[in-house]
Amino acid sequence: MNDSVFHRLYDSYHQDVFQFLIYLVKNRQTAEDLVQEVYVRVIRAYSKFEGKSSEKTWLFSIAKNVAIDHFRKQAVRKKRLFESFDWETMQLKSNEMLPEDSVQLNDEMKALLIALDDCTGDQKMVIIMRYFQELSIAETAQVLSWTEGKVKTTQHRAIKALRERLSVQEKEGTVHHE
Repeated sequence: MNDSVFHRLYDSYHQDVFQFLIYLVKNRQTAEDLVQEVYVRVIRAYSKFEGKSSEKTWLFSIAKNVAIDHFRKQAVRKKRLFESFDWETMQLKSNEMLPEDSVQLNDEMKALLIALDDCTGDQKMVIIMRYFQELSIAETAQVLSWTEGKVKTTQHRAIKALRERLSVQEKEGTVHHE
């Protein structure tokens, strides 16, 4: 991989990859560290990139794997149960409440980010990719190595779970409308 290719990839997708990771881990420093790991993997793997997907979905796929590895390491530190970590069914829950940048978010967006922690890992990934990063169903399926049908089903279940959680938050008075 030559420098110009690396810089083009970095300049084109750095902000999207960073936002994706910060929504998952909710900590700027951790997200910055994970972005660095993404680009280390990009450099290592670029010679194997065959163009079967877009560079964007390829980068998000790497970012997804870096994030899963991060949560897996957290789970190992907590439980020492490496084999039992299944990102699709387990929650990808960060210890942080919200990204530090959340002061710029409205209350409904903050409530949504908190509610996302109650979703399974696959639901959280789909919602962030589809609605925060605006990936298409096809792109999301490519990133996750799923069928488009699985993305649609997961998205449907996630939206249903989020509606229920936000309804509970509203009843508890923890959501404030502007």
